[in-house]
Amino acid sequence: MTATHADALLAAMAAEIRDGDVVATGVASPLAILAIALAKATHAPRLTYLACVGSVNPDVRRLHASSEDLAYLEHRRGDICIPDLFDHARRGRIDIIFFGAAEVDGAGRSNMSATGSLDRPTVKLPGVAGAAALRRWVKRPVLVMPKQTKRNLVARVQVASTVDGRPTPLLTDLGRFQVGADGASLHRHRAWTTPVEVAERTGFAFTVAADLRTDAAPAEAALAAIAALDPDNFRERLVG
Repeated sequence: MTATHADALLAAMAAEIRDGDVVATGVASPLAILAIALAKATHAPRLTYLACVGSVNPDVRRLHASSEDLAYLEHRRGDICIPDLFDHARRGRIDIIFFGAAEVDGAGRSNMSATGSLDRPTVKLPGVAGAAALRRWVKRPVLVMPKQTKRNLVARVQVASTVDGRPTPLLTDLGRFQVGADGASLHRHRAWTTPVEVAERTGFAFTVAADLRTDAAPAEAALAAIAALDPDNFRERLVG
């Protein structure tokens, strides 16, 4: 199989998950659901998945268009409510959540609220939901930008919906950054791009890590698992 840009990003997301991790998803998280299912099918069979639809360790056999599809209640090992999910995060019991955004800057701030300002927004975005609190509480938050451009990786976000100064991975269709209070650095780039092209599509300043690497192609087992989990190729509409 030949890996697509979406396959490579999903493999990179799944690689952030360690076997035994507790991982959670919120609303509008199809790529995160797919990455979690991929990790469970390959290198992390003992992960625990808390789905915002209300299930603990559902048996995700395929990706559905909505993260709140009731099919994610099927074959679950238990139930969870949203207050419980927040409580687990506040107590340090959740290892990873993948967070999307309309904008991310090199300091790790993300914008899910509006363009312009909160006082005079030019466009109102979907909103922060629980991300502002959850990102601070999760042990290893991961930011994801599936279609990297200078419009979404910016010098400074227009509205800071979430702020967390910890060094945080930022995964895009072009590579893996680390962002945070100490600034941004590029640690990996995808096989189809170069550091120069990455810089041309990045609106914030960043350094290049001394051990900068080119991503290896996803393993055949990972590609087979992705194809089985997403036979409708929904991922291709979300990445790149």
